[in-house]
Amino acid sequence: MKRFEHAIPAGIICAIGMWVAYVSYTQTPAEAFVFPRLVATVFVVLAAWTFVRSLMPDAKVQQAISAATWSNILPGVAVAAIYVFWAGKALGFYTATTLAVFVLISYYDPAPHRDVRSWGKRILITAGFMAVMYLLFAMLLGVFTPREVLFR
Repeated sequence: MKRFEHAIPAGIICAIGMWVAYVSYTQTPAEAFVFPRLVATVFVVLAAWTFVRSLMPDAKVQQAISAATWSNILPGVAVAAIYVFWAGKALGFYTATTLAVFVLISYYDPAPHRDVRSWGKRILITAGFMAVMYLLFAMLLGVFTPREVLFR
């Protein structure tokens, strides 16, 4: 059973990747989903490769994830789930992404939360990240993003 500790999560990730790819390939208009299709295809290939590698007899099986590691991972997973299943559509891509990035940076940044300079740094990093995202998606790739709640 220890050998399948890596195969089970890899299989779940692969199945999620195939679902995301299926959704991206069945949506219209097709030109709006060119970039998501590319990302989904690469994701499925990497997930399938990881799943197959986890089933190989020579796969290295290491320790299971500790409770401390789970406690570090779960807040990020919760923010990602809220972003994917609600905020992205309800608030729009750029607003939801700004909030998600800011929350994640604020949670995982080891700088003290009582320091005003650390909040300024978090805001600048979030603004810089969003500027790059905007330039990448809107200007360079011409990707359609969900409409913004503030700019309808």
